[in-house]
Amino acid sequence: MTYQVLARKWRPRNFAEMVGQQHVLRALGNGLANGRLHHAYLFTGTRGVGKTTVARILAKCLNCEANGVTDVPCGECSACSEIDAGRFVDLIEVDAASRTRVEDTRDLLDNVQYAPTRGRFKIYLIDEVHMLSTHSFNALLKTLEEPPEHVKFLLATTDPQRLPVTVLSRCLQFNLKPLLPGMIAGHLERIAEAEGVQAEPAALQRLAAAAEGSLRDALSLTDQALAFGGGALRDGDVRDMLGTLPQEHLCEVLECLAAGDGAELVSAIERLAETSPDFDEALAELLAVLHQLTLAQTVTDVFAQESLHEQRLAALVERFDGPGLQLFYDIAVRGRRDLPLAPDPRTGFEMTLLRMLAFQPDTAPAPEQAPTPAASATPPAPQPPAPQPPAPESAPAPQPPAPAPAPPASESAPTSAPQPPAADTPVDWHALVEQLPLTGVARALAAHCEWQSRSNDRVVLSIDDGHRHLLSEGAEARLADALSQHFGAALQLQIQVGKTGSDTPAAVAERAEADRQAAARAAIENDPNVAALRDTFDAEVINESIRPTD
Repeated sequence: MTYQVLARKWRPRNFAEMVGQQHVLRALGNGLANGRLHHAYLFTGTRGVGKTTVARILAKCLNCEANGVTDVPCGECSACSEIDAGRFVDLIEVDAASRTRVEDTRDLLDNVQYAPTRGRFKIYLIDEVHMLSTHSFNALLKTLEEPPEHVKFLLATTDPQRLPVTVLSRCLQFNLKPLLPGMIAGHLERIAEAEGVQAEPAALQRLAAAAEGSLRDALSLTDQALAFGGGALRDGDVRDMLGTLPQEHLCEVLECLAAGDGAELVSAIERLAETSPDFDEALAELLAVLHQLTLAQTVTDVFAQESLHEQRLAALVERFDGPGLQLFYDIAVRGRRDLPLAPDPRTGFEMTLLRMLAFQPDTAPAPEQAPTPAASATPPAPQPPAPQPPAPESAPAPQPPAPAPAPPASESAPTSAPQPPAADTPVDWHALVEQLPLTGVARALAAHCEWQSRSNDRVVLSIDDGHRHLLSEGAEARLADALSQHFGAALQLQIQVGKTGSDTPAAVAERAEADRQAAARAAIENDPNVAALRDTFDAEVINESIRPTD
């Protein structure tokens, strides 16, 4: 009997057999159950995630003879059976990669207006549709815009960015996501049980990780692993087939890094190089283990410790600290990125590990924090006097003076806070506005005010009538709080609206900016190069484009 590869033998026949992609299956199922059918569907996603499979199941749902238009095709009628076998006359499958010419597309669409021969709908399944030429898309566009009622288009592509927006806008788009390794490993386990294959869980997980989200790739790798392992899926065989780094070498490398032993680390790299590994994959394996070690420091029971490898990794968790693992991970990521720039892959791998050994996170104690204002205001406690040598017995020993008790922090006034000025003390309002921690409207309000006076707990400012719009309860409250914090006393704010002088911080800043702009324009006007451009090319200086640079 001819052997059928796993990817074809275990291709899903209905939506229930699909692995993952529930967001797509739910939308399609609801549309079919409610009779909300579109004339064009576009399935996107990376290779092997089920684009063509979903399209064929949808074709069965539309043409099932037993159940009608349904989200659960019977799978037994002649239409379902012929679609599964790839010989249904009204399902026209086209590989756009091999039929890119506009003549091919026109020949394909010549029969669109004719009714289906057997089925309920005539279905055009165009795979890798992004490979069509621009003229082919133009030929397809008219039919996509006004298709006959008996025609459905199912398009699949791995590169939707290359499709014209005019085509995208006429299709229902479904993006199939790469599958998680856990989903793939679980599906491989069910297939192994059904096929009667002896499979180690670690081997299935390794195959799922190597598939990189593609279930078809996982099944193809499983076929290859079965041939390599003589009909069984053993972790060692799968590791040898994939060329991944032996786990014992990873443990040796990490143990050398934990011990800080450079000579032994070089020896471990030498033993690893004897296995002729792919050093890019070796760094990827190292990154995966560093991730596991970091996770084990946060979540318990990451390592089941069922194997010697997991026991060694569990023992390594206590030998690394969190910052060290984070640094190693970052160095490994950068090393993998820079590996093509190294003289050879082994040198790049070796330098990455030596860099991990050379750079360690700074574990010195953090410097003491600066004292808080309340703490800084407390006078330091006097130090006890240095011990004095014993005095002769004839002379009485001098008694050290008793240190004065330190006043409580709550009673001592902050030394850094300025004292509130008297009512007649002049205030530099410009400097004060720069010091106040204000932003937004509150800062604009302060900048357009003038200082008038302060008496007891009241500060009086004035603002021009033209800036009355800056007055608001929130802005005034924030300005009052900032002044109270600055002077160290609770202050009430009163802002008088009227005529002010030209000495507000905002007015001074505007004059300074105007002076800088005038100086910049004068510099441009007097520049000999500008004069030469004017004389030679009749050039004109656009004053609005001149900006001061200092």
